[in-house]
Formats: sequence, C-alpha cells, structure tokens
Amino acid sequence: MSIRHGLLALLERGQMYGYQLRAAFEESTGSTWPLNIGQVYTTLSRLERDGLVRSLPESETGQRPYEITDTGRTDLALWFATPISRTDRPRDELAIKLALALTTPGVDVRSVVQTQRSATMRTLQELTRLKYASDRPEDLPWRLVLDAMVFQAEAEVRWLDHCETSLVRYRPAEPGRVPTTPDEAVDRADEEARR
Repeated sequence: MSIRHGLLALLERGQMYGYQLRAAFEESTGSTWPLNIGQVYTTLSRLERDGLVRSLPESETGQRPYEITDTGRTDLALWFATPISRTDRPRDELAIKLALALTTPGVDVRSVVQTQRSATMRTLQELTRLKYASDRPEDLPWRLVLDAMVFQAEAEVRWLDHCETSLVRYRPAEPGRVPTTPDEAVDRADEEARR
C-alpha cells in the first residue's frame, strides 16, 4: 500500500492534520506499518503539489488540517479500482539473500534457511496470537491486515521448506564453470541425478 493512497483514503473520511493522519493510519493497519510523522508531512506536501489535497488555514492550536480535492478523489477511486500488479512489489530480499548465499564461498545455506525459518515461525506465532486477541467488529480492518501477514508468513515457511528440499539435491557447479546453455544445464542435472 502506498502511503500516498493511504492518506488520501483517510482524508476521504474528513479533514485531518498530520498527527491525526498518522494515528488513523496506524489504527487502520493495527500498527503493522508504523509511519514516521516526517513521512506523513512529506507525502502531504507532494499530494498538495499534485493537486490531490489542499491545506486549510491553521487552527487556533497551530495545526494545519488538509482535505482531499476532487482530483484526489478521482485518483483514490482509480487506485481502489486497479489491481495491484506483482511487478509493483518490492524485490524479495530473502530470495536474493538465498540466491547469493548459494554462490558465496563459506556460507552455510542450510543454516541461513533454518535461521530464517525459526524467525518466520516466531513471527507467525506472534501474528496468530494478535489475530485472536480481539474480535470486536471495529477491529476488522486490523484483522484483515494481520490475516495477510499470517498468510505471507505461512507461504514463506512453505517456500523455505521447498528451498531446503532443493538444497538436498543441489550440487554446486565446478568452480568457475557455469553451464552455457539450457541443454548443457539439463545434461549436467541428469548426470548428477545418475550419480
């Protein structure tokens, strides 16, 4: 979720100033994505520059509320109507870490997998505990975020199991020798399987 669209969605509820937006964002996501107030104000400045929000006069307490514009509503509606593309997601640091561990001398890849599995299982247990801590109707947005995090952690554990199984069959290439064609790689894999 982009902070930009998160703030627009919150401003659709009504005018808010930065600290209110940060609190509402964290409440809506169950504090699973904490925002720094600097991020909020930087994003508000960009939204204002792009005509998606406008700042209002300061209140008596010196706080400047913001409100969404019609252009902001259109942008928000488009965001809600557009599916998230997998290419929009950030790189998977864990997948990159394991790929590099396979080719870095002196790294015990199995240990890397086990360490990650242990950490992911602890996270999964904590998320599950949080999920069942409350079932009030007003907690549904927070529980949906937690559900997504639980499913992602479960998928990561399954993927780590797959990695571990793949490592059992893995035979590193001769130092400095990399198969140059897909056929050569298949022939090498077949040869290794016969050993």
